[in-house]
Amino acid sequence: MAFDIDMIESVYAGLADKVSAARALVGRPLTLSEKILYAHLFDAAPYTAYTRGGSYVDFAPDRVAMQDATAQMALMQFMQAGKKRTAVPSTVHCDHLIQARVGADTDLTESITNNKEVFDFLASVSNKYGIGFWKPGAGIIHQVVLENYAFPGGMMIGTDSHTVNAGGLGMIAVGVGGADAVDVMAGMAWELKFPKVIGIKLTGKLNGWAEAKDVILKVAGILTVKGGTDCIVEYFGDGAESISCTGKGTICNMGAEVGATTSTFAFDDSMIRYLESTDRADIAAAASKVREHLRPDPEVYENPSAYYDQVVEIDLSTLEPYINGPFTPDRATPISQMREEAKKNDWPLEVEVGLIGSCTNSSYEDMTRAASVAKQAEEKKLTAKSEFKITPGSEKVRYTVERDGVLKEFEDIGGVVLANACGPCIGQWARYRDGDDQEKNTIVHSFNRNFAKRADGNPKTHAFVTSPSIVTALAIAGDLGFNPLTETLTNADGEQVKLDPPQGLELPPQGFDCEDPGYQAPAEDGSGIEIKVAPDSKRLQLLAGFAAWEGTDLTGLKLLIKAKGKCTTDHISMAGPWLRFRGHLDNIADNTLIGAINAFNDTPNSVKNQLTGDYGEVPEVQRAYKANGIGTVVVGDDNYGEGSSREHAAMQPRHLGVRVVLVKSFARIHETNLKKQGMLGLTFVDPADYDKVQEDDSIDINGLEEFTPDKPLTVVLNHADGSSDSFQVNHTYNAGQIEWFKAGSALNLIKAQAAE
Repeated sequence: MAFDIDMIESVYAGLADKVSAARALVGRPLTLSEKILYAHLFDAAPYTAYTRGGSYVDFAPDRVAMQDATAQMALMQFMQAGKKRTAVPSTVHCDHLIQARVGADTDLTESITNNKEVFDFLASVSNKYGIGFWKPGAGIIHQVVLENYAFPGGMMIGTDSHTVNAGGLGMIAVGVGGADAVDVMAGMAWELKFPKVIGIKLTGKLNGWAEAKDVILKVAGILTVKGGTDCIVEYFGDGAESISCTGKGTICNMGAEVGATTSTFAFDDSMIRYLESTDRADIAAAASKVREHLRPDPEVYENPSAYYDQVVEIDLSTLEPYINGPFTPDRATPISQMREEAKKNDWPLEVEVGLIGSCTNSSYEDMTRAASVAKQAEEKKLTAKSEFKITPGSEKVRYTVERDGVLKEFEDIGGVVLANACGPCIGQWARYRDGDDQEKNTIVHSFNRNFAKRADGNPKTHAFVTSPSIVTALAIAGDLGFNPLTETLTNADGEQVKLDPPQGLELPPQGFDCEDPGYQAPAEDGSGIEIKVAPDSKRLQLLAGFAAWEGTDLTGLKLLIKAKGKCTTDHISMAGPWLRFRGHLDNIADNTLIGAINAFNDTPNSVKNQLTGDYGEVPEVQRAYKANGIGTVVVGDDNYGEGSSREHAAMQPRHLGVRVVLVKSFARIHETNLKKQGMLGLTFVDPADYDKVQEDDSIDINGLEEFTPDKPLTVVLNHADGSSDSFQVNHTYNAGQIEWFKAGSALNLIKAQAAE
């Protein structure tokens, strides 16, 4: 029986009428994405045809999901909203704070002890406000959502960028910041720019070593890390039908790496099989009754270029395995070319560690395919030359693969099973001890991101993303350039042996099983539950509202940093050891922008303090400006804020006194997060104006007294030599978002409305 079946059946009951009304308004056949979007308008019926990539639209998502690191700040904000219970079904999943060190049992026990204060806080807030709570060890948020909550045609938001994983079950699932989640949990509309739609036509069928992972690795190479910005990626074609539901989830999961709003697939038989296998036959039956509305209209399939903003076609039958990286997930290299590329770029060929699993690739199918490679190694007298780590995505998957002997295949070649948590994927990996040399090295994994320092904190680690089966083969070979499709390995007897293509099972023949999935239902009435936060806590801090706009132009601002090149949310607010402070805004603010490269000295965490003329760490210099009542500006390059949905990357600069972020272009989620926190997010009209910003500049932002949608503002750079530069800058604020800015944050408006 499914969670929230009444809500799901209600969505399906109104679907046909809403789709018909939308089709009449738009005046043409609809893509799947458009059907789901129009069916989830905050106003029950569509009244206008929206412009893709232009119109800001209010939506009503069906549910909210939060992981423990981001849930802390989201729930801190929700506690101020004046609500007794969440307006939509919501869940919290404890998966980010569990560090990978020794192995599953030890790591989980230690993490529960070390993070008890935070876990108790999240459990009590969930209990009070009607939020489902998934305990530490239950699994990674996206795998648990796919197994329990995702449903075809639904809409959800989640405080993690890889919420898009649920597109594997035909959802519109979008990663957002905590303030967006608060809006929806408080019963308010969730605002999103109506996305463009990219169609990916898949033909043929995967075979041999190629897996679903290779589809998105190739797509990332085509679209790049910003090619999907403000777009939904919609997969279709006979090739899409041939991919398993969890394989679809893998593809959607990594859609975050091309900047897409979300990715999704049409409802098909693979989804029915998965729903039935995860005890949700009731949803499969209900979805089957409205199947025609959970797919694009037939005309879209017949002439896709007429209905999608961009069409990409991939033949799965000829798709080669890919290895993407290092340092960016869109550097795509076919496996046959990897040795040549590695030698040309001086990438270390020795693979020190292979890691499989994570929210992206921990399905039963992933595990059984990789295990078939491990089993061959043992049978053919090969031993793994690299360390080998396995991260199950949920207790349901872990229990089932242990029952079926899959984990033993990994352990037989030296594999270490880690806890059902994010672990190395998000930097929660105790790979190094204090004093260890952090040398140049290569790791391969089946995760989604591979930014510098992402997995282990070592900027010299070259991390490459590939499928679980290829990771396993490369860990056995210990060689990044090894191509299992064509090459052999020398076994213990000195013989040349070749690995056969992996074989896996889409779903467990005996069904999934689990003794304790780790779910805790909330109290029916949480009104008597008291949430306690110790005043001297180092981990948790109750929030105070940000100050409202003063009503004037911003003048005399100092340049904090001019960031050069890639500046992701990892650069702005690192994860890893800093995760322990995600519930304490002032403490975590000490990592603000410490990874960003200063354009004036090509050095991270070293900026000029204009008050003293000395160089210091970014947070230290910013706190000095704040102490003197001086606002600041951060200047950045293209796709600023790429990566995670973490709103800390917006809240920390705001807390420290940064007023403006001026860049060549933004990643979608980060731009929204800045707006929600009352910041000014601006873009250069002429990207060349970036070069005019000097290290000692004082900066004015003019035009705010007439701040209106679509009207540029003016930046004046007052240089130290007495000269100045002036130029226009763009913004994407609509009327409602301008009110967030004026109030000091979106939350300030919610609080004011609740008090009325």
